[in-house]
This record gives sequence, C-alpha cells and structure tokens, in this order.
Amino acid sequence: MQKLTIAIAKGRLQNEAIDLFAVAGLSVSSEALASRRLAAEDQSGRCRFIFVKPADVLVYVEHGIADCGIVGRDVLLESEADVLQPLTLRIGACRMVVAAPANVILNTYGMLRVATKYPRVAAEHFGSRGQPVEIIELSGSVEVAPLLGLADCIVDLVETGRTLKENGLRIVELITESTARLVVNRASYQLKAEAIGSLIDSLEKQ
Repeated sequence: MQKLTIAIAKGRLQNEAIDLFAVAGLSVSSEALASRRLAAEDQSGRCRFIFVKPADVLVYVEHGIADCGIVGRDVLLESEADVLQPLTLRIGACRMVVAAPANVILNTYGMLRVATKYPRVAAEHFGSRGQPVEIIELSGSVEVAPLLGLADCIVDLVETGRTLKENGLRIVELITESTARLVVNRASYQLKAEAIGSLIDSLEKQ
C-alpha cells in the first residue's frame, strides 16, 4: 500500500491524535516520541508522522508535503487553505467564545476592542451583526488583555473555562463548537485513494 505522510498539530491535540492513530493500527514507538524528533515512522511502516505548529498543518497538507493531517476546526475557520475535510474526529473538543471581565457589561452600541488569536473569526462574528470592532491580534495569552485595559473582551478557544475564571473573565457568548478534523491534500486524495480510504475507514471506527 502507498505510504502516507501525516501532519499532526503539536500542542493540545498531539497526544490525542497519536492515541487515535495507535488504536487504528498506526503507532509510534515510545522511543521516537521521547526523542522529540519532528518526524517519526509508524511501527508498521505504512506512514510517516510529522509534528508541526497547528497553523502549519494546513500549509504542509495544501502544498502536498503531507498527504493528510489532523488539526482543530478553529484553525480551519481562521484559514483559507484549500484542503479536503472528509472526517470529523471525536478528539480536541473545545469552544470558541467571547469572554469579558466578570464585572463588566459590554456596550454593544459603540466600538468594541477585541483581543484574539483568531482575527478572521472575530471579525466575521461581530461583522455579521453590524457591531463595529477594533481587532487587536495577539499571539500569546489573550486573557490578560482586558485586565490591562488593552481590550474590552476577547475571542478565544476554551476547553474547561478554568483559565478564564482564574483571570477574572466570564463567557459572554458561544461562537461555535470545535473538534479535530482530518484534512487531506486534493491531489493525494486521488493519487493515494486506496491508502487514504483505508485510513478514513480505520479512523471512522474509533
């Protein structure tokens, strides 16, 4: 069978994705994982995993360096990558929310300052209701922005909401739910149809 290169998002999804593939018969040795290498062969020799930043998964897949990958829906919403999304996975469950200081009521009639790592999602969400916003794009922790007066609220991804509470924030609004997706390169979907079809079948059973 044709060998696949699979990109996995480092961070919160990595361990869940590795466990999912292991159950599907594509496991990576503990030695390879412990080595912190950015690429590792699975023990059956059917695929090679590469571990990259979440946003880079889509770059590698779209350009055909990786045949497929696993990435959160939040990353897909923020990107315009031209990839196929044949499968929703039961891992990486979280929520995209608007959050603000617990003691503050947002004034939705004036300009809102919104700090976020997801400028496209935030702009589309507020734009859909005609709410004027100033998007303040941050790459690190956004929870501190309202506390320091940089923003009125944030748009961010949350799992338990604990970090929000620890920083004096509350969820004002749910934008969307997010789970992981299997994404596939368009050309690979045709050229490696058998291998990718087998992978999808294995993952669907999990």
